[in-house]
Amino acid sequence: MQSIKVIKIGGNVVDNSGKLQQFLRDFSSLGGPKVLVHGGGKVATAISKGLGIEAQMIGGRRVTDAETLRIVTMVYAGLINKNIVAALQGEGCNALGLCGADGGLIRSKKRAVTAEGVDYGFVGDPVDFNLATATALIDGGLVPIVAPITYDPENGTLLNTNADTVAQTVAVGLAQKYPVELVYCFEKRGVLRDVEDDNSVISNIDPALYEQLKADGIVADGMLPKLENAFKAINSGVKSVVICAAECLTQPGYGGTTLSR
Repeated sequence: MQSIKVIKIGGNVVDNSGKLQQFLRDFSSLGGPKVLVHGGGKVATAISKGLGIEAQMIGGRRVTDAETLRIVTMVYAGLINKNIVAALQGEGCNALGLCGADGGLIRSKKRAVTAEGVDYGFVGDPVDFNLATATALIDGGLVPIVAPITYDPENGTLLNTNADTVAQTVAVGLAQKYPVELVYCFEKRGVLRDVEDDNSVISNIDPALYEQLKADGIVADGMLPKLENAFKAINSGVKSVVICAAECLTQPGYGGTTLSR
């Protein structure tokens, strides 16, 4: 059975029109079935600021109140998603833009208030993936382009959801039926031993090394949830997970960091 590639593109690439254009060309050139999950970048923050709404961040994570949810839905599932779809159509890639609510693709639960009393608002943690919807699209020759907005069917609420987590959810869900490769593309060549040295890529990370890298402070901040999602995918049936630079998408093996059990 042919593998499906689930590619996640980070916000730092979405924010750079030149890098994004080249990435979408490369993505279009990949053979076989594929899915693209994209982040939101800084567009939502800029629009919020223009409307006089300051972004609230706690520990690097966006707090999503009702007004912010309206903005991120418009930006992520609208402006960014449809611009990506249009660009891919221009490259001959028959893309279909959607978010987690479309076709019931990704069901989530609103994140509970933490033990410390932190309320992230309308932020969703995925609990279910609709394989039938995804299969119908992929088997129909379409390339799903998934925005990081999910939904809670119990009250019909949209929820802002971490894009890395959405990519992991899509990959794990598709792995119920297909061999799946999950590729996280961002602005660096992979997981680095030294963030100031782009050539210090760690070629392979297993759970033991991951714990050591955390303890040594080499892996920290935004890379932590990315790797947690990667290991969860590997442990849930995804065939391979790679973290690499967006410009390396067409290179053999992606030239980045491979995660292993």
